[in-house]
Amino acid sequence: MILVAAATAWVVAAAIGPAIFHDHLILGATAEPAVVRHAEEAFATASGVSLAVALLVALVTSVGMTIFLTRRIGRSLRRMRQAAARVAGGDYSARVPDPGMGAEFDDLAEAFNAMAAALSSVEATRTRMLGDLAHEMRTPVATVDAYLEGLQDGVVEADEATLEMLRGQVARLARLGEDISLVTSAEEGRLSMRRVPVSVGRIVDTAVAQASPRYTSKGVELEVAMPETAGRTVLDADVDRMGQVLTNLLDNALRHTPAGGTVQLTVQGASGRVRISVADTGEGIAPEHVPHVFERFYRADTARDRAHGGSGVGLAIVRSITHAHGGTATASSAGLGEGAMFTVDLPVTRGVRQDDPDA
Repeated sequence: MILVAAATAWVVAAAIGPAIFHDHLILGATAEPAVVRHAEEAFATASGVSLAVALLVALVTSVGMTIFLTRRIGRSLRRMRQAAARVAGGDYSARVPDPGMGAEFDDLAEAFNAMAAALSSVEATRTRMLGDLAHEMRTPVATVDAYLEGLQDGVVEADEATLEMLRGQVARLARLGEDISLVTSAEEGRLSMRRVPVSVGRIVDTAVAQASPRYTSKGVELEVAMPETAGRTVLDADVDRMGQVLTNLLDNALRHTPAGGTVQLTVQGASGRVRISVADTGEGIAPEHVPHVFERFYRADTARDRAHGGSGVGLAIVRSITHAHGGTATASSAGLGEGAMFTVDLPVTRGVRQDDPDA
């Protein structure tokens, strides 16, 4: 490109410059032809030499700048290539330093570093999830294996209690598999939905009716605060899925609330949305664990949480189903021993009267 530009400039200058100089020389002076010819030769020589020197300087400068920029860009790309190779090899701590070569390169480096950080987080979550999943499966499998070995050796009798225990462990494994499949489908956007206009009161009443016997058995009081207008609020929702959301929240609160405690379910509606909160007076959550409670198999206190039972994905299911309905799920706690509150915020269906008895 530099050579083409130089040749073009040379041809244009050689073709136009002498003719214009000749015309001006003839018009401005009455010198003899020999003088005119000598002046034209002087002009051609001077313009040729000056143009050649200018083009040579421009060429050297352009080549120098090209080499400088090429090396600098190559160095930045080499660092990015090396970092990409480390990430591809499983080292998600690799980062690209700020190249300082303009907004485009800076944005590229920032995007790469964000990707590496996200992959690191995903890998840490995957590793923890696989470990927790192995533990969740190991306990019932070990129990079933021990009892089967006892039955085979004649140490354990195949009575009703033993068979009931074995069925319970198998059901626990089946429930774990179903929960994992459900939350995976929801997070990948493959969760089947049968949405219909339904009142919040219907969903809440059904969930409370199902949870009440368990609360009574443990000695935990379940309170419901749902104004009539909020109960008539209509959602475009899958009744079974949203029922599972509230059931999981109520079960989670019950597991972490000791006998004599209280769990309150509150429904509030405002600005085209409805907010359903489940607050308990139980064990609470340490501040550093609050942002992670909706992650699959995340446990703030591993030993304590496993003692409570559950598959470890109940809250992940809550978040996934809520997001699939266009809502949000959040958690808050004042700290250990201060209880916790889980809130689901959902959009209200437009165009349906809140007092519609068929909703």
